[in-house]
This record gives sequence, structure tokens and C-alpha cells, in this order.
Amino acid sequence: MAEPCSYGQHVLLDTMASLYADYVNESHIQAFHEALQNDEFNYFDFAASPNPSASPNMSPTNSIRVQKVSALSDFAPVNLRVKKKKKRDQMHDKRHDCLYLLLRWPILIFIFIFITAEFGLYVVIRQVVNGKEWISAWRGKKGALRKRLRAARNYEAWKEAARVMDDYLNHEEWKNIDEDNFYDWKLIRKVTRSLKVLREKHDVRGCLGVLETCIRANFAGIESSRLYSETYLGTKNLIESYYDEEERALEFIRESTQLTVDEKKKFFKSANTNFGISALCLSGGASFGYYHVGVLKAFVEANLLPRVITGTSAGGLIAALVCCRKDDELESVLVPELANRITACEDPISVWARRAWKTGARFDSVLWARKATFFTLGSLTFAEAYARTGRILNISVIPADQNSPTRLLNYITAPDCVIWSALLASAAVPGILNPVVLMQKLKDGTIIPWEFSSKFKDGSLRVDIPIQSLNLFFNVTFPVVSQVNPHVHLFFFAPRGSAGKPVAHSKGKGWRGNFLLSAVEQWLKHELTKNFKVIRDLELLPTVLGQDWSSVFLQRFDGAVTIWPRTRLWDWFRILTDPDPLELERMIEVGSLVTWPKLHMIENRMRIERQIYLGRQFVRRALRAPAIHSAHARNALRITANPGNSDQTTLSIDSDTDRAFAYGPRRLHHIRRGSGNNSTPSRKASSENLNPMSQTPKRGEPVGAKGVNGGGTQSFLTRLRTRPFPNVQSQSRPQTLDMVGFEDEEWSSDNSESE
Repeated sequence: MAEPCSYGQHVLLDTMASLYADYVNESHIQAFHEALQNDEFNYFDFAASPNPSASPNMSPTNSIRVQKVSALSDFAPVNLRVKKKKKRDQMHDKRHDCLYLLLRWPILIFIFIFITAEFGLYVVIRQVVNGKEWISAWRGKKGALRKRLRAARNYEAWKEAARVMDDYLNHEEWKNIDEDNFYDWKLIRKVTRSLKVLREKHDVRGCLGVLETCIRANFAGIESSRLYSETYLGTKNLIESYYDEEERALEFIRESTQLTVDEKKKFFKSANTNFGISALCLSGGASFGYYHVGVLKAFVEANLLPRVITGTSAGGLIAALVCCRKDDELESVLVPELANRITACEDPISVWARRAWKTGARFDSVLWARKATFFTLGSLTFAEAYARTGRILNISVIPADQNSPTRLLNYITAPDCVIWSALLASAAVPGILNPVVLMQKLKDGTIIPWEFSSKFKDGSLRVDIPIQSLNLFFNVTFPVVSQVNPHVHLFFFAPRGSAGKPVAHSKGKGWRGNFLLSAVEQWLKHELTKNFKVIRDLELLPTVLGQDWSSVFLQRFDGAVTIWPRTRLWDWFRILTDPDPLELERMIEVGSLVTWPKLHMIENRMRIERQIYLGRQFVRRALRAPAIHSAHARNALRITANPGNSDQTTLSIDSDTDRAFAYGPRRLHHIRRGSGNNSTPSRKASSENLNPMSQTPKRGEPVGAKGVNGGGTQSFLTRLRTRPFPNVQSQSRPQTLDMVGFEDEEWSSDNSESE
């Protein structure tokens, strides 16, 4: 009789099963290969069929391409190659200006000489600062305590070492003093006392009025990183007390029986809109991107992983790994053995050199597509990943042409787009990987090219951290950025310290190095930025590999909290090399170590977000259960703050774009105007809106006689724009309340609507 396996053996077996599972769908890989070979996709056959998902064999190769026949004249052979003369534009472009052609290269060379000199001086200044900090910080007992911080292997051990360091440097004295110039301490003191008194008196409506005033993003300046840069752990005790009282007050409002469900609904909707949510942004950076694994592991172990995660290039690969897996599955993949599945650069130089000479790119797109399926659990789409885990994955890409704007792909903008195709596009740096076609999944599981077979490439060439788009789609007001891009990593310098990392000398006070060194560092960095802006605005930099590189240095690379993993010089020589398990273990440790100092600041923010989330979840379930006012029903109500659990109903982000995704833009416009029936669409109507391709014309009825959304003549372009939503039933997608009709009015973030 076999002996039962121990817990450690079970964990090992789960890890092996998770890391060595095969998710490749050969038919999908073949469809992707054919889409790359065909520059044009014939949509005429696709539009002629009222339900394209009913034709499983439909692919770009099955469409008959009509070739135009032309000749030079009526007497010339039809197959004679004709060279068309390009008409010169009558409006002279400024590039054709004589002075521009004469002075462009001298000015560019002159500016680059200045940039080289400034960069050399900048490196010298940074080394002087590092040397001074090393001398003052790594000696005596202070140096021993810093080594203890570096030697921590988990967050709890690091926090204990940080408390000892704060006690030794007498940082507790600073915490006990309420006064500070970086926040309105008088207002925070008044609000804290008011919430405590009103809650102890059981004054629900008074407490509600105070919360409606103070639940704002960065209220009174308490989210400033300067308030966390004076100590290794924590901030002002007044701020800690404020967060404690605000958390208790939100729980008090949620559990109170003196407020109606409609009043709670209005309050939590307003709180969610005003406070916003957090997002984790993972930058690109080739092999530097594997430091993100340690960053994510620290967030997962501390139960602080935001619901919105975005990534670009290598960061997108790690973001997809997390957003496609549930919480209980992450433990088995965020391990050093993950390096065995990271084989993007395994080809020897004899193979990739010939490929680069032949195709202009080092890596093969189809081969990378096979390897990327492990990170995305096969051909999951953005909508399927969101339904499976409750996390919102965002991938930044740009079209292959130079004029089209950046695209942020997620379950709203591209719900049926296959994630691994978006990852390849996000990694398509010129010379590294050629632009690729995005793929979309139909209802029957087949995939076809997305958006007229347009090709896309790496979004970090223009927008590495899409903060503006995240705020537009998901009301993100607190972006947490993990930045590992090698071309900007050298320029991170917090002159007054950063969250959880005070200045190394003078007991955490003053400037890094000294004021003069910090001032010179800031001046040189601004001078470098100014010179790159001049090059961009005067269009001096030529295009290399068909790409304008002038915006690579001029983006915003930081967030409300920025995590900068410490890299080594050797990493630069391995920038296009796969890590082995030992190297990935080191990168995980480094990523976790630089994340732990930031977690307390993020935790304070997430405590309020979690209470607002619980309140929204309570209200939505109360709307589904009219008897929720009774104490028995309220106690039986199961509430969780972790959207990653599969047995809980997933709440979507409360935004107008999310409602448009759920109900359809026409229905959303109808609801806003208040015409007709103002009630939320029924379950049947909602499901019809979610599956626009499910309504097919009757036999004998012309294709354009009735549109997919109902009556009326539908043009060819309208049918062409119609996209089937993915079949996510196979993934056991939970039915979100945004997609389910209530008898009451729908949930919205638009405060202009009547309550």
C-alpha cells in the first residue's frame, strides 16, 4: 500500500503539473501563421455570412482573392510590370527646405556631443553620491542593521528588521509629531476625531456625511510619498489613525440597518468614483522584465495585488501570467522553476543570425506564439481571462504605421482578442520581432485576424506606462509602477529618499549626497531631457528600422509609487538571454526586496479600496435579495474582498465604458436619455446584447434586411464592424451583476443620474 503524500510533496506535484502543462492549440497557431503570410484579409466572404462563427473552416486562406488585371495600354501585355510615377506634392514639406537639409546633421551632431558630455558628468555625480552613501551607511551598527534588511527572506522578517532600524535612528519621534508641511494635518486630525466620536455614538448619518467629504484621492495630501520617506516602515501616527478610523467607519456604514439599500448604493457608488482604484503597471525591458516576477510575488504574498494590471513587452508577459491564473494557481508558478518555461532566446547564433538576415528580425513570431501559450493558458481572450480571475489585463501596443495612436487592449476595448497575439505585438521591437497580426476568437473557438489584419508592435516605443488610458477606462488614480527599462533605469534618483527608503545619511534627513550634488544631478537630468525634446520637435533624428525613436526617452516612466529593482552590470550583457532557475531565483529575491518598503504605503490605500469594494458587493447582493435587511440574511451574506476567488461573483470596474460593454452603446444611450422604459434591461435582453451575432436572419430573408440588434436596414460596413463575443462558457465565467438586469436602476458611476 502506497504511503500518503506529504504537504510538501503535494505542492511539488502541483508545481510540476502547472509548469509543464501543454496549452498549444495547433489550429490556432496555423491560423496565426497564415494571417502573417497574407497581407490582406478578404472580409467579403466574412460579411456575406450572417453568422461567421457557424463556418469553422473559414480562414484567410479560404477566401478567394481577386487580382486586378492592368496593362500599360490596350496593346501592351497584361502581365507587364508597370512602374507608377508618384506625383510630387505641390505643398513643399519642411523636410525639403534647403536650410533643413543643410543644417540638420550638424545640429544633430552638435546636440549629441552635448548629450554625451552631460551623460558622462551625470554618471560621475551618481558615483560620487553612491560612494558617500556607502561610507556613511554601511559602517558600525547601522551597517549591520542594513545588512539585516537586505538578508530578509519574507515580508514579516523585513518589517521586523525595519522596526529595529527605525528605533535605532529614533524615527518614532518623527511619527509622533502631527505637524508636517506635506499634508494638512489639522484637517486630518479633525476628520479622525469626528469619525471616532460619531461612530461611538452610532450616528450613522453623521458618519456618512463626514465620509462623503473625506473619501477622495490624496485627501489632504496623505498619499504623498514624502510622508513615507522619513522612515523605513510606516508614516505619521496621525495618518495611521486616520486610515484606521476611516476603515472602521466604512464597515460601520455597510453593516448599519439605519440606512436603506438605495442610500448605501448611492454612497458607495460615489465613494468608488471619487476615490478611484489602484493599478499595477509593469514596464518593458527585455530580460530585465523578469524582475517583475519578484515584485508580483511580494504583492501576492501580502494579499495586495490590484485588480487592474497592465504590462508592455516583457512586463506584459508577466502580467498575463498573473491575470490568467487564480490565486491558488499563482503559488505554483511564481517560483524559480518558471525559468524552464522561459525559452524565448534559446536559439543559437547560427540560427537567429540567418533569420535576422532573411527577415530583419532576430526572433520568429510563430515560434514565440507557441511559447507564449503557457503564460496565457492557451488561447484565452481578454474577456475570458477577466471572467476567470476577476483581474483586468491591459496590454499596450501601437499600429505598425507611424501616425496611428497607441492602443490599450483589455476586456473592454478588445474583449475577443487572443492574449498571446497581443503579447507578441507588445514585444515587436524593430529588429527584434517583426510587427504581428492580432487574432480574435469566434464563438466556435476558431480564430481569425483582428481589425482588418492590421499589424501592431511594441507600445513602449511611445507609451510604456499608459496612466492616462487607465484613468479613462477604469478610474485609476493610484498607479503603482514597476520600472525596469534599461534606458531609464540609470536616471532614477530620489533626492529626498523614497517610500520606505530614507536618505542613507543624517538619520534619513536632508538630501542624498548633499544639496549641491542633488542639485547638479537634477540639473543634468533636465538638460538631457531638454536636448531630447529639441531633437524630437525639430525632427532631427532619422528613422531607424522604420521607427521614430525620439519619444523613447520622453515618456512618463513613474507613478504614485515607483518600484525600481536593483540591476547589475552583468544584466546588460544578458539583456537578450533567458534566465536559468538559479538566476531567476536571484531576480525574484531582488524584486521582492525592493517591493517590501513600498507595501505599507500601498496597504493603507488598499484598505480603503477593499472596504469600498465590500460595500459595493454588499449592495449588489442586497438588490438581488430583497430580504437582506433582516439580520439573519445579512449574516448569511458571504462577502469577500478578493476578486480572484472563483466561487465569488466578480464585480466589474464601475465605469461608463464598462456599462457600455455590458449593455451595448445603444442601450446605454437609451438609459442615459431616460426615454421609454427606464428599467435596466432584462436578463434575456442583456444576453442578446452580449451576443450580437446570435441573431441570424430567417431563411429567405436578405442579409441586410435585419441587423443583428433588431430591425432596420443594416449597411455592409455595419455588418463588417460586428464582432462576436468570445464563448466564455467553457471557462465557467461567473455572471457579473453588470450584465444582469435588476428591477431597480442600474449601477453607474455617472453622478449626474438621478438616484
